[in-house]
Amino acid sequence: MLLNEASNENDESYCYHYLGMIKDNLGQYNEAIEFYQKSLDIDEKTLPPNHPDLASSYGNIGNVYYNMGECSKALSSHERSLEIQKIALPPNHPDLAGSYNNIGLVYNNMGEYSKALSSYERALEIRKISLPPNHPNLAASYNNIALVYDNMGEYSKALSSYERALEIWKIALPPNHPDFAQPYNNIGMVYSHTGEYSKALSSYERSLEIRKIALPPNHPDLAASYNNIGNVYNKTDEYSKALSSYERSLEIQKIALPPNHPDLAASYNNIGLVYDNMGEYSKSLSYYEKALQIKKIALPPGHPSIARTERNIELLKKKL
Repeated sequence: MLLNEASNENDESYCYHYLGMIKDNLGQYNEAIEFYQKSLDIDEKTLPPNHPDLASSYGNIGNVYYNMGECSKALSSHERSLEIQKIALPPNHPDLAGSYNNIGLVYNNMGEYSKALSSYERALEIRKISLPPNHPNLAASYNNIALVYDNMGEYSKALSSYERALEIWKIALPPNHPDFAQPYNNIGMVYSHTGEYSKALSSYERSLEIRKIALPPNHPDLAASYNNIGNVYNKTDEYSKALSSYERSLEIQKIALPPNHPDLAASYNNIGLVYDNMGEYSKSLSYYEKALQIKKIALPPGHPSIARTERNIELLKKKL
């Protein structure tokens, strides 16, 4: 049977899309972008201008840019996806919630917490209407809202939302499911911020146990767990344990992430902080400067994290 030209183009678009997914899952983000873009270029020629498949392509591209730490490009792609979905889909379609959620992720990463909270709450509203009451995506929304409250220093609201997320996940998922790692990790973050360090460490270690079972050995989420455990040890003045955890985190990130990813900067900064606390100021300065170099590339100008690192360097130089 002969295929017409449109069918051939649709098959080609699907192949590029599938290749993009594979590269994305492998962490080969530049190649993922290239394949997703080729798929989008074909679809823009063959599909109506507000077809849902176009929104899906923009969303995929936005997710890759987010994983690369390129927040402005991620935001642009996700907003384009949402524009199309608002025209093409019913107002409470779950895909709209997905786009609002993705936009919230980007704003949260950019430090624009009020915008992140607004986007996450809109996603939750839609999911409450469109999904069963114990659907895992509802738990994800509560978890994301809690993350913003945590970043804003509203810890009681954060803990309440995290616990609501965990309740849903316990109903919706089997024991030791990978998704349990995130709420345990995040509850640990709240306890750490409120100075309840033994509870924080217990939650972080439970999260790490689940991730070790569920994830590949160099997955970025494992790096996050080691980083958070390091944070607790640093706050309790157990510097050798803190340094060991931070260095394990950095080892994984160097393999798993692009060289100018913000999470690498955070690890360099944290190692610098431990050396600072230990009185090893020259080592500390070296790590702070590595952190600052990445932050100036990866983060928007004026981001509070850049200012904090610059302040750390300024204070440290007075000690040398």
